[in-house]
Amino acid sequence: MSVVTDEDIRSIVDIRATRPERIAELAASRTQPKGYVGSTGRMLLVAADHPARGALRVGDNPLAMGDRADLLDRMVRALRRPGVDGVLGTADVIDDLLLLGALDDKVVIGSMNRGGLAGTVFEIDDRFTGFNADSIAGAGYQGGKMLFRIDPRDSATPATMQACADAVQSLAERGLMAMVEPFLSGRDGDNLMRNELSTEAVVRSATVAAGLATTSAYTWLKLPVVENMEAVLAATTLPVVLLGGEVSSDQDAQFAAWSKALASPMVRGMVVGRSLLYPPDGNVEAAVDATVEML
Repeated sequence: MSVVTDEDIRSIVDIRATRPERIAELAASRTQPKGYVGSTGRMLLVAADHPARGALRVGDNPLAMGDRADLLDRMVRALRRPGVDGVLGTADVIDDLLLLGALDDKVVIGSMNRGGLAGTVFEIDDRFTGFNADSIAGAGYQGGKMLFRIDPRDSATPATMQACADAVQSLAERGLMAMVEPFLSGRDGDNLMRNELSTEAVVRSATVAAGLATTSAYTWLKLPVVENMEAVLAATTLPVVLLGGEVSSDQDAQFAAWSKALASPMVRGMVVGRSLLYPPDGNVEAAVDATVEML
């Protein structure tokens, strides 16, 4: 059953058009979380920063995340479940959730670089077009997340690497979490950007990401679940959150892989988007509750 109504959407649009200052007021007055983790002792965030990079596909539906009312409804339903600690998103999504009253006591991580639009020739040049450290601190949010893709064959990689290092530095100077999502990436036979998900590739990307900036004190790594996660987790002493990844047709197998990785004390939580918001059976609540139980 939907919890975000047509009237809610009309109210969001009306406030944006007539009282845009209300968003900053709500950010300033919201109840702050007491820490990164809640009742499970680990952090579970719902992610919805995909649309700002033009990545709207879920399964066979190329525009699944393009319906904003539907996306917000799924997010609010997820955020209401016990054990869900917060959200990772771009400003437009977070502003909508503020207007819906969904972010009290929640960890909010702002998505920072969305300039590497999916399917473009400039995808690896992932400019910082979203949040910055000042805006995250000013709004009272808990940290910032950045996508850090390393393409050995693309000369735009060093600029993205430098931008990520600068962002980690800026966040650390403000005592805010820097959540870095690294990948070794490259173009396939159709010239589309793909992330390499071998154990070796994830280990290499994690070690490079951990060394960004002059301090790693506030850096967390967001890593995919791959074969031999023991080797991946042995590569760093930084806190790790698991990346939920694409929606799987075999949800039981996906949950089993997550559960195995969560057995490690190195793993401090999960950040899951489409897998929780768009489960194969459509039951958002059941998918969230099963993940909370694993945590």
